Amino acid sequence: MLLQMNSETPSHAPILDRGGLVELANEARRRGEKVILTNGCFDVLHVGHIRYLAGAKELGGFLVVGINSDEQVRKLKGENRPIQNEKERAEIVASIRGVGAVTIFPEPHVEELIRALRPDVHAKGTDYTEENVPERETVVACGGRVAIVGDPKDHSSSEIISNLKANGST
Repeated sequence: MLLQMNSETPSHAPILDRGGLVELANEARRRGEKVILTNGCFDVLHVGHIRYLAGAKELGGFLVVGINSDEQVRKLKGENRPIQNEKERAEIVASIRGVGAVTIFPEPHVEELIRALRPDVHAKGTDYTEENVPERETVVACGGRVAIVGDPKDHSSSEIISNLKANGST
């Protein structure tokens, strides 16, 4: 099911619930495309996010982005987060070139989404290695592989927010 699509910007990727996402990924597979999954909070978008998504897309195939729900971002990052709500974060990510579809996942970890989607490749940022990605075993059990993409982790939404607070900008 389509959760959101801004009719004024038809170039956006669809934002789908899990069932709709699996259906769309299966269509991509029927066209001969690999399904690439990546995930994150994407709260305050920065160049590291853009490079991460571009790196995932460069793996070739249909790029799916899982966005942590607002509740999970609060648990991960603290009570003052997210800065932007999940629907806005999803719409922003859906507008990025190369993104094929976006979904919001409510679970604390991405394993359930991996089990449903069964990606060919699960892309993670450079703060991981292929060996220490927490969901690596789930990816492999579902027939996929892990790839590390993006630039060095020199960018952080938390750091940007902290700098804004320190400068009196919030």
